[in-house]
Amino acid sequence: MNGINEWDRMVSGKLYNAGSKELYKNHALGMTRCERFNRIPLWMYGLKRHALTKLIPSSKGKGLAIFAPFYCEYGMNIIVGKDCFVNYNCTFLDVSPITLEDGVWIGANVTLATPSHPFLPEERLFCEYPDGVHDLEYSKPITIKKNCWICSSATIIGGVTIGENSIVAAGAVVTKDVPPNSIVAGVPARVIREIDEKDRMNVWETYINNEVPLSVRERE
Repeated sequence: MNGINEWDRMVSGKLYNAGSKELYKNHALGMTRCERFNRIPLWMYGLKRHALTKLIPSSKGKGLAIFAPFYCEYGMNIIVGKDCFVNYNCTFLDVSPITLEDGVWIGANVTLATPSHPFLPEERLFCEYPDGVHDLEYSKPITIKKNCWICSSATIIGGVTIGENSIVAAGAVVTKDVPPNSIVAGVPARVIREIDEKDRMNVWETYINNEVPLSVRERE
């Protein structure tokens, strides 16, 4: 229709037919590669690394580490920077692009969900249109800037950007952009405070002295 294919509609945030044969091949390929990555034993390191690169092509040479199981839809819509880490049992619904910039850490059970659906059921469900039955949905990208830490069981929805150096607390549901150098928590997530020098733990000195790590703020 109008010379625009369903893939281009999907990744650009337009309404697209999720049930189209055009998308099925890439979707099935992504899920198959995901299943293969999850099945390969950890001790087969080279093969598992190769499977991860096939699943997420942007990860080649970037030092991405993912603990299986990991779940995504396409893989090719996940864009990673250097030295990112994804813990166990995370789900990346990468209908629109999901971008992890350098040094992003993702805790266990985190969901990054770009898809969305119309609210009215007659528009959300499968419906007969002039050119056939369609399942029309849309999506919005997610961007996580450099050096962010997304803690366990957080959920980030489409259209959100997490600012550089920020922390999303465990269990938070992020529905709007997060400013840089911030800690957000809650459902829906809100800014708790900024990260500042009072968060410094002097980790090297604490480590070599075998002390319990405490920030300047905790020592006050």
